[in-house]
Amino acid sequence: MMDNNANTVEVAAEGRRRGYWREVWQYHELLLFLAWRDLKVRYKQTAIGVAWVILRPLITMVILTFVFQRVAGLGKNLDVPYQMLVIAGLLPWHFFSTVFAESANSLVANSQMISKVYFPRVLIPLSSSLAGAVDFMVTVLILVPFMIWFGVFPGLEILLFPLFLLLLILFTLSIGIGFAALNVRFRDVRFIVPFIVQIGLYVSPVGFSVYEIPEQWRVLYSLNPMVGIVEGFRWSLFGDSYPVPTFAVAVSVACTVLIMFASLHFFRKVERTFADEI
Repeated sequence: MMDNNANTVEVAAEGRRRGYWREVWQYHELLLFLAWRDLKVRYKQTAIGVAWVILRPLITMVILTFVFQRVAGLGKNLDVPYQMLVIAGLLPWHFFSTVFAESANSLVANSQMISKVYFPRVLIPLSSSLAGAVDFMVTVLILVPFMIWFGVFPGLEILLFPLFLLLLILFTLSIGIGFAALNVRFRDVRFIVPFIVQIGLYVSPVGFSVYEIPEQWRVLYSLNPMVGIVEGFRWSLFGDSYPVPTFAVAVSVACTVLIMFASLHFFRKVERTFADEI
């Protein structure tokens, strides 16, 4: 509805349960615009622009390979070149860390728009995920020269790569939506998210394989949802050279489903109060 006195458009979020996702689809052009805006702002006034999409994982790969392979001596019993192992783990991790951090802060960062105009608020964290997906598709191209150089080529398992990509997107988006809603009410979240991302890099199998974990601790370690996602990515790329940890993948699927329903339920429950609290 139009508020003539304030010269702004204010429409209360009705929190309608029926037709919610149909309404989200009706705003798909706004979603695309927000994603394009996020991409444009991310690389604005940078010297090398989108080249950072390639450089970030490459630099991280060099550091992790030096630390875990050369210093810690890991990866000696693997059939996959260590650089390939690390780069295949970095791709899903970079997507998760970037999209999670940006989507968790997305509602607060767009407070001016939320307080003045009504639209489905979930579009904002969704746009962060969409922008991250564009970066991810560019980053995947790094794998091609690495595979040719090391002579590692995928088998039929590569057909399941899209399923692990979908699992990664759903998990990241679900946890991002939940933290975005929490961040509106509790600004402590903006301090917690960087801490989770920093610790997550070391407790997830990014710079090493899950098979480097002692067998008696492997089940407990696999309760981290990112373990199944990262190792599933590797298995789909390396095939027979890299066994798939089925328990870890099952945990990732179960956690994603649970977090997705819990986050969406919480987001829609508090969505109507965003304009007042933000």
